[in-house]
Amino acid sequence: MPTDFYTVLGVGRDASEDEIKRAYRGLARRYHPDVADDKGSAEAHFKEINEAYEILSDPAKRQQYDRFGTVPNGASGGMGGFGFGGGGGEGFGDIFDMFFGGGRGQTPRQNGPARGADLRYDLRITLEDAYRGTERELTFDHLANCETCHGSGAEPGTLVQRCDRCNGSGTMRAVRQTPLGQFVTQTTCTKCGGDGSVVPTPCRTCRGRGRVEKHRTLTVKIPAGVDDGSRIRVAGSGEGGARGGPPGDLYVYLNTAPHPRFRRDGSDLYTDLPISFTQAVLGATIDVDTLDVPAPLQMAAGTQSGATFRLRGKGMPLVRGSGHGDLLATVHVVVPTKLSRKERELLEEYARAGGDEVDDRSFFERVKDAFAP
Repeated sequence: MPTDFYTVLGVGRDASEDEIKRAYRGLARRYHPDVADDKGSAEAHFKEINEAYEILSDPAKRQQYDRFGTVPNGASGGMGGFGFGGGGGEGFGDIFDMFFGGGRGQTPRQNGPARGADLRYDLRITLEDAYRGTERELTFDHLANCETCHGSGAEPGTLVQRCDRCNGSGTMRAVRQTPLGQFVTQTTCTKCGGDGSVVPTPCRTCRGRGRVEKHRTLTVKIPAGVDDGSRIRVAGSGEGGARGGPPGDLYVYLNTAPHPRFRRDGSDLYTDLPISFTQAVLGATIDVDTLDVPAPLQMAAGTQSGATFRLRGKGMPLVRGSGHGDLLATVHVVVPTKLSRKERELLEEYARAGGDEVDDRSFFERVKDAFAP
């Protein structure tokens, strides 16, 4: 039984040229031997699809097929019904375009200026630097735009020219014949290296590269309150751009060195505060070291070791907004290891007076005593 080309493409006999083309493209994507799972059956079906499209996309052949249900031998152009480059104008190049995004009649690619790469600089600072804010001088090597040719790579007075090998596209297309028709491959142009342009007379300073390596020194401002791991962007201080493009940026990553006295958590600071036995028992006002001036702390009598006091506004400054975090000081009673004779006598007298007795009753026992009649 003769093949119904309309059934092969899945369209009606009154389908328009656009409907036939859309149906063919969809089936070609699905049954192309390079992408189908079952390549054996796909190859046969793909041949049938191309034969149907070659007949139905040509008005004269379609009219004859509609009248007689067949097309005389040779009408398909001697290509065995595959239709690659047939009268319908939908050759292998168009199938290649569907899969790989190429295009016959594609305009040459113009490779203009490209932005330079960003750079990273790791900077170690102290907690005092982060508290007060500071300025640091940075030195580093980077690629900068050549001042002689302004990044073009061409000697002043000469021009950059389009590559005559790839016609400015930066790529080369090679076509070879296979049992399925033409197979097209794309490679980077070996003459221009994919740039699409060549420099007939290279700049003597940068030797046609458009950039030169330079040693640079700059000063970066570190705002007060920055946290560990913060990033500062210095616009335009990265690598120079290719083909005269703008430079990238420099990103300075901050790393805060550990502090011997303070620990940081966000905008708050933590510290350990040693106190004497008598200060804990009798209470006292002591000066607490901060990252600025010492701050007074009033401790009540009977302060226990491990108690934490909050000194408001003595922490780190806020980067966004005004004000400071808090300083949280945890007191630790220091037991003396050496005593004078007088100190020992006084402590022994304190012990005899019952000062060394400890209420070791459980919490529930003390609650029970509190509510006893």
